[in-house]
Amino acid sequence: MATNLKLAKGLLAVALAASVAACGNVSQRLSEVGDGPQLSDPRDPTLKKDYRPVSMPMPAPEIATANPNSLWRPGARAFFKDQRAAQVGDILTVQVNTTDAATLDNATTTTTKNGEGVGVPNFLGLEAGLKNLLPSAVNPSSLVSVNSNSALAGSGVIKRDETVNLSLAAVVLQLLPNGNLVIAGRQEMRVNTELRELTVTGVIRPQDITSENTIKWNQIAEARISYGGRGVMSDVQKPRYGQQVFDILFPF
Repeated sequence: MATNLKLAKGLLAVALAASVAACGNVSQRLSEVGDGPQLSDPRDPTLKKDYRPVSMPMPAPEIATANPNSLWRPGARAFFKDQRAAQVGDILTVQVNTTDAATLDNATTTTTKNGEGVGVPNFLGLEAGLKNLLPSAVNPSSLVSVNSNSALAGSGVIKRDETVNLSLAAVVLQLLPNGNLVIAGRQEMRVNTELRELTVTGVIRPQDITSENTIKWNQIAEARISYGGRGVMSDVQKPRYGQQVFDILFPF
């Protein structure tokens, strides 16, 4: 009874949480009827509640040597001024050009058979006394016999083909002690009733920034790239909240 009560309370809590989330989403969707998804206002990424400054292992600081008689600034790509992003608040372009294709085909088949038998046909002449200790239907020569059979057959096929070609501007949020830059970029685009959102965060080396102030996505360490959206078509392609909760809780 107590177990059933705990289970009922757990299901009720999950249902209430799903209802709250659904209500928030429903109110947002109702406010967008006829207009489609609304673009969000530009905001400082460091003010987001889930923002966390990046902390990474740093080398020992080096003392820069001054060159008062030199017109060349160390690290500069241009003679007069380096146009690449280098300070907090600077902007650079991130190029996301990825083509991912994978095909996996696995098959597994196993068969196991085991058999064990234990009996006492002769044991110092005391086997006859077992008849007095055991029921009459028990045969001392075959006391225990165990047989087991198991079989497993599994197969799986995965085929994936993805291509993303996008570019977006990112802002430098942090300048780490070793000179690396923490960047974050967010881009929204609304087409009819569908809103597409692209976000990129990570750590880059100033040396990897090209003279055109761009950097490739595969040169970003700890990269977090997200491309998705919301709108009428996205809502049709997603299962309803009730179905999602049922799929998570239903054990069969």
